[in-house]
Amino acid sequence: MAQVECNIPKITILLDHGYHPDHLTDELKKIYPHILTKIKFELSEEPSKKQKEALGKSGFVPVKARWIIERSNAWIERCKILTKNFERTLDNATAKLNLCFVRLMMKRLASSSSI
Repeated sequence: MAQVECNIPKITILLDHGYHPDHLTDELKKIYPHILTKIKFELSEEPSKKQKEALGKSGFVPVKARWIIERSNAWIERCKILTKNFERTLDNATAKLNLCFVRLMMKRLASSSSI
């Protein structure tokens, strides 16, 4: 089998502790073996009890890196077309996701401009 060149930048994917990097790596090897040289999985930090006490908080404390993902997911859910993903190709799903964020940026820019 010929080696397929992967023309993507190296990326780090930050995972919540509910995900298992080993399982994701094994599944990606089956589907996209050439991509794994470009991807690094990293578990996000859980705040320690001392860190929570220093902030004066207890219980659930949102982690900054994870909060970015959760916030983005909430924005995506506002796009009705993305509520259910029935796309047959990754290109179509990616295009709809990009359109959702373009729409969000346009609404924000329109509301912030002073005419």
